[in-house]
Amino acid sequence: MSRRITYREAIREALQEALRRDPRVFLMGEDVGRYGGAYGCSKGLLTEFGEARIRDTPLSEAGFTGAGIGAALGGMRPIVEIMTVNFSLLALDQIVNTAATLRHMSGGQFSVPVVIRMATGAGRQLAAQHSHSFENWYAHVPGIKVVAPATVADARGMLWTALEDPDPVIIFEHATLYNDEGEIEDSGPLAQPLEGAAIRRAGSDVSLITYGGSLKKVLAAADELAREGIACEVIDLRSLRPLDDKTIAASVARTHRAVIVDEGWRSGSLAAEISARIMETAFFDLDWPVERVCSAEVPIPYPRHLEIAATPQVPNIIAAVKRALRR
Repeated sequence: MSRRITYREAIREALQEALRRDPRVFLMGEDVGRYGGAYGCSKGLLTEFGEARIRDTPLSEAGFTGAGIGAALGGMRPIVEIMTVNFSLLALDQIVNTAATLRHMSGGQFSVPVVIRMATGAGRQLAAQHSHSFENWYAHVPGIKVVAPATVADARGMLWTALEDPDPVIIFEHATLYNDEGEIEDSGPLAQPLEGAAIRRAGSDVSLITYGGSLKKVLAAADELAREGIACEVIDLRSLRPLDDKTIAASVARTHRAVIVDEGWRSGSLAAEISARIMETAFFDLDWPVERVCSAEVPIPYPRHLEIAATPQVPNIIAAVKRALRR
C-alpha cells in the first residue's frame, strides 16, 4: 500500500515513530513545542509526549546544541532542531570541535549519537540570514555524517537510521520542500540508508548531479531536455558525507558528460569537490569539462526576482547541459 503525504508530514511521522519506539529519544530546539516547529514539523507532538520529551529551548544554539551533545554522551538519543542553517553557525564550535571529535579524542571510548536537523536553502524570501546553503561546510568535517533528503520517502526514512548511528548525523531539510508531496510505501521497511546516491532518472547523454532542494529543478530540466531528444541521467546524492564516488563515476562512464547543480556558492563548493573527484576517477571518460551551476557569489537577496536570479534555476541547468553537449 502506498499513500501520498507532504515532506513536512513525513518528518512529523518520522519524529513520532522515533519517540514512540525509543524512550531515550527526545526533541529539543526553538519553538518545537507549543508552536509546533518553525515549519510545522513537530505540530501536535507536545500534546502526545509532554514537555520532558518535546523541549522548547532558549534562543541559544550553542547552549541547546551543547546540551544535546551532553545528553547523547549520557546515553540518550536527542534530536536537536536548529531553525535554519545560518543559525547553526552559532553552534559550530559544539558540532565541529566537540561532537565530531570526541570519538577520536577519546580513543573510541565515547560516541556522540546526536541527530541535528536544520532547514537550509533559499526560495522562501527569508533574506540572507535565513537562506544560505552551508551543507558543504559540514560535509568537510570528519567524524559526522551529512545527509540531504530530497524526497518524501527519504525524509520519512532517514531519521530512524540516523538515530541508530553511534556518531553525529546532520540532516539538511531544504526549506522549499516542506509542502511538496510524494509517495510512501507502507508495505515494506521505511528506513533509508545514510550512504549511497540514488539514480532518479536514467539517461545516456549527460549526468546531472545534485541534492536536496535542487533535485526537483534538475528533474524539471531533464523533462524539458527530453522533449528535445536529450537523455539526462539524474543523480540524487542523498549523502553529502560520505559521497558515493562509485555511482558518480559509473554514471559519467556511461554519459561522458557531467553537470553539477549545487545551491551553494561556486567558490569552495560541494560542486567543486565533486568536480575534482570526477577528474580523479573518471577523467578519461569525459568528452567535455565538468559544468557547474551554483548560486551567485552574493548574500541571498530578499526580493523574489533577485532571489530567483541568484540561485540555480531550470533555464541555467538547461543551458549548462547544452554547453556540455556543444549545442
